Amino acid sequence: MDAACSTQLIDGDGTFNVSGVDHFIKEVKLEECGLSYAVVSIMGPQSSGKSTLLNHLFGTKFREMDAFRGRSQTTKGIWIARCAGIEPCTVVMDLEGTDGRERGEDDTAFEKQSALFALAVSDIVLINMWCHDIGREQAANKPLLKTVFQVMMRLFSPRKTTLMFVIRDKTRTPLENLEPVLREDIQKIWDSVPKPQAHKETPLSDFFNVEVVALSSYEEKEELFKEQVYNLRQRFFHSVAPGGLAGDRRGVVPANAFAFSAKQMWEVIKENKDLDLPAHKVMVATVRCEEIANEKFSSFIENENWRELEEAVQSGPVSGFGRKLSSILQSSLSEYDTEATYFEESVRSSKRQQLQEKLLQLVQPTFQDLLGHLRSGALENFKDAFEKALNAGEGFSSSEDSCARSCLSMFDKGCEEAVIEQANWDTLKTREKLQRDIEAHISSVRTAKLSELTTLYQSKLNVALSGPVEALLDGANDETWPAIRKLLRREGELAVYGLSDALSGFEMDEDLRNKMLADLENYARGIVETKAKEEAGRALMRMKDRFATIFSHDSDSMPRVWTGKEDIRAITKMARSASLKLLSVMAVIRLDDELDNIEKTLTLALFNSTGNNATSKSISTIDSLASSTWEQVPAEKTLITPVQCKSLWRQFKNETEYTVTQAISAQEANRRNNNWLPPPWAILALVVLGFNEFMTLLRNPLWLGVLFVGYLVSKALWVQLNISGEFRNGALPGLLSLSTKFLPTVMNLLRKLAEEGQAPSTNSNQTSMHSSAQSDVTTNGESSSSSSSGSSPAKNVPIDTSA
Repeated sequence: MDAACSTQLIDGDGTFNVSGVDHFIKEVKLEECGLSYAVVSIMGPQSSGKSTLLNHLFGTKFREMDAFRGRSQTTKGIWIARCAGIEPCTVVMDLEGTDGRERGEDDTAFEKQSALFALAVSDIVLINMWCHDIGREQAANKPLLKTVFQVMMRLFSPRKTTLMFVIRDKTRTPLENLEPVLREDIQKIWDSVPKPQAHKETPLSDFFNVEVVALSSYEEKEELFKEQVYNLRQRFFHSVAPGGLAGDRRGVVPANAFAFSAKQMWEVIKENKDLDLPAHKVMVATVRCEEIANEKFSSFIENENWRELEEAVQSGPVSGFGRKLSSILQSSLSEYDTEATYFEESVRSSKRQQLQEKLLQLVQPTFQDLLGHLRSGALENFKDAFEKALNAGEGFSSSEDSCARSCLSMFDKGCEEAVIEQANWDTLKTREKLQRDIEAHISSVRTAKLSELTTLYQSKLNVALSGPVEALLDGANDETWPAIRKLLRREGELAVYGLSDALSGFEMDEDLRNKMLADLENYARGIVETKAKEEAGRALMRMKDRFATIFSHDSDSMPRVWTGKEDIRAITKMARSASLKLLSVMAVIRLDDELDNIEKTLTLALFNSTGNNATSKSISTIDSLASSTWEQVPAEKTLITPVQCKSLWRQFKNETEYTVTQAISAQEANRRNNNWLPPPWAILALVVLGFNEFMTLLRNPLWLGVLFVGYLVSKALWVQLNISGEFRNGALPGLLSLSTKFLPTVMNLLRKLAEEGQAPSTNSNQTSMHSSAQSDVTTNGESSSSSSSGSSPAKNVPIDTSA
């Protein structure tokens, strides 16, 4: 599109051509002009040569009237075009002529509306008039001037507009003579126009700069006309400069808001409302600045650099985030400033602030995500560094301080790189949260480390105390509890010293430190008490084991052989006394080195009161065990109550009585086995009564051989059948067993005798020696059998076992 070509701005029906104007502004690049542009409009009677003047003056191509077809309306509505070759950019509007027959005499509404619109929009208004109308009362230009002045009153706080009266078809009368008459007519018209009270005395010069120029007839003196037009054209160069034709720029809107401003003005004028230009300027600035701000906001959202930055932050910290984002934000704000620079400053600043706030609201979640990454990263680094420092053997407090300072310094550095210049966001809350997280982690690690230390020294105490205490209680004697106290004191002091030294690396409250050390001491004491309670629960078993050990072994720890010479009563008393000692040791916990009479009480009540010589005063001692507490012993230190001791002793005696009975039976059996000779009186009776039989044997030696052979056979059967062993379990079982073994044993002996008889005579001496050895074996077997029989227990033998 040629810039000089015209576009209809408003048609004859008063419809604003929005799309046409937008297209025109883009074509002539009006938006790039800012405030450096001027608007010139022309008004005048119909067919007065307005379009012709504009085409020659500005190089436009408005439609001109064809004189050969007669006078008629050529321009309908308002047309707009850009002046060719004039700087700065100048836009000219060609208004529909007034006093046209096409609209009629009464239809002056559009004339007034278009005049008001031209005065509101234009910097320079050309009023085209005929030379011969000057000085005439009924001239064609007077209604036009009245219209201009009347509508001017509807503009609140108007800017000073240049009114250039162009006198057409100038005659020979000099301009110096025409101009005073014209100015006088203009002043009369101004004085006759009704004005608001505020402008009753306001002179015309406060509203208009009046200029008067004269042009020769285009038809009669074309060359002179063109020359005069050329000279006039020079005055429109740099018209917006101070002192130029359009020097008053108070109400000018930026070029990129011209279309919107013109449209809003025309709508207000069509509604026959008064046009408040300052308010209109603010309204235009508000709408356009808001549009520009929205465009920049949308552009920022679509910005690839911003999108990449936003995506990068989702996965972790971004180096130089603040610098990059500040640059993107500044670019958007700078673009806004460039496009909105010519609008009302207050509106422009307000909308810029709103745009900045919207942009910051948009990027703030990303900024917070970045702070979150920085915080979590710094916290993880702190955890790793803290753990490494502790593993390297550094003190807890020094590691805590150094690692925390390093972590916070790294976070602060990251925040410095993340700071956005346009925002005054405080990272203190995130830093405080990081500090709380660090303190929470330190607290958890401290708790874990202290727990580990406590557990370590508790386990050491368990190892150092459990086994030794158990061994000491197993060998209970008068030195047991002193030894336990000494062991507890030594191991407790070692553990407390070790824990105290380990706690020196923790800057902790002294009360807490003392409490932990005291708890460890109490734990050591608890180990001893727990082990003592466990051993007290096995008191009966320990007593029986001790009784069995002392009763069944001699002073050299060798097993006892009950030969009949041992004092079973004394041995039993000694074993029971040792068991009672163990019971008295396990009865209470003696960790405080306090004396008690428990052993004496138990001895009097349980040991000395059971003999046949018990007196009545022992009864009161026995009754002293009928209690659940010991005298002068707190209940919490009691392991076995007096009543329980009495019950345990009774059970102990019942379960060890069988062992004593078996020992006595074994002793009696040994005595019987070792005594084969009859009583002396029986021997004397045998000598006296058996004298004749003895003499018979002497007289007949054959009987001696028969008796000797019978003795050998009987001895062999005795050994082979193990008669003494068979009768050890009773007479009836022995007889039954011998009855089944007798015949096979006899047959075996006869077979051996037959084999011996068939042997060669050369072996007779050898056989004799074998018989002698067999006889020795038989004798030894008898002795062994006797010993075995003597050591075997005897059952159901009544005996006093009270010792």
